[in-house]
Amino acid sequence: MPPIDDHPLRYTLANELHARPFPAMEAPHVAAYLAIKNPGEAAERDRAVDLAHLVKLLDRFGLPHPPPGATHYYGKLGKHWLKWEQHTEFVTYTAFTEGLPDRVFDGSEFDVFPADWLAEMPGQRVTSVLVRVEPMPTADRIRDSLRDWFVPESLAVARVLDDAAIVAGDFRVDSSGNMRFAVFVDPPTGARRIGRIVQRLCEIETYKSMSMLGFSRVRSISGQLNDLDARLTALMGQMMHADEPAEETLHKLLSISGELEKLSAQCAFRFGATGAYEAIVAQRITALRETRYEGRQTFAEFMMRRYEPAMRTVKSSERRLEAMADRSIRAGNLLRTRVDVDRSAQNQALLESMDKRSDLQLRLQRTVEGLSVVAISYYAVSLASYLMYPLQDATGLSKGMLTAIITLPVVGVVWLMIRRLTRKLH
Repeated sequence: MPPIDDHPLRYTLANELHARPFPAMEAPHVAAYLAIKNPGEAAERDRAVDLAHLVKLLDRFGLPHPPPGATHYYGKLGKHWLKWEQHTEFVTYTAFTEGLPDRVFDGSEFDVFPADWLAEMPGQRVTSVLVRVEPMPTADRIRDSLRDWFVPESLAVARVLDDAAIVAGDFRVDSSGNMRFAVFVDPPTGARRIGRIVQRLCEIETYKSMSMLGFSRVRSISGQLNDLDARLTALMGQMMHADEPAEETLHKLLSISGELEKLSAQCAFRFGATGAYEAIVAQRITALRETRYEGRQTFAEFMMRRYEPAMRTVKSSERRLEAMADRSIRAGNLLRTRVDVDRSAQNQALLESMDKRSDLQLRLQRTVEGLSVVAISYYAVSLASYLMYPLQDATGLSKGMLTAIITLPVVGVVWLMIRRLTRKLH
């Protein structure tokens, strides 16, 4: 192939698809899994802090550091294998240990993470999981284990990946503060397939916990939503009464709309993330390809009964918030229409008043025109009289008679001139 320039992100994007491989493990094995989230706006956190905390752990074991800006790491950590991943809102640590402890689901498996290092963790625990992987025992042994290890009421059990394994868990936090999952592996199952099963179980639990944050947010704002809904409904009722001042109604509506916009902005990311996490949970369960084990409920059925109602509540609250925002917009439009109608009525009254004033001005103008004719005629007659005085001796008429003779013609001429000028101006 002739030389050709590569896009600067070509290799980065291609390698991203292979950046987070599934772990490989064989039975027996134990996985200790931690998911840590910053208590604030985790999506906007300084991610370099997460990487720096990982480096502190690696330094204790004298291990090499990941490259700057790394979002994942996989390497040997003493007798354990450590997998670290950085996500949008959280980071995960998984320690894989070969063999099984003497005590089932022993919390000491997390001792790989030093206590003082955990205390300095830049975040809070979202979930922690212990996954016990062991070779497939007898059916009786599985029944006994399920009875002894899990709470029957919420236990979910299923055969997965075409009978490659049996997985079980009750999604309850034990006395050590951890979730428990058991994986009974069929002997022919490969190490990478076992790793995929364990990884998916941890992801199901993590994304379930993260999506439940949306449910918690809905609970915290439900009272505020109810209050805003009642206020908005009352305001809509007040707008039906014409005696309610528009300015006062506008101030109330602006207050409600502002609170709704603030609430919507605060919840927008959490609602969106909850929907995305819910979709991932469903996808991970589907990828397990479950089949029923001895009539027990599957993971999908557990989620349908316990998890999906919470997600529907979140979606319902999201739609309710959007509907209330739309109602406030419609209320604003109605109020604007009411104000426009009131202004139109005021403008109509103003125009009528202006018409009356114009009519009065016209009448006054005509009156003034009549007075103007009289006044101008008076001065014009006076001037014309002076012009007629020399004719007094020739005609033998007195001054009064001459003035009387010229008065009517002068008044007529003045009237004609003013009328002509008025027509010309209009």
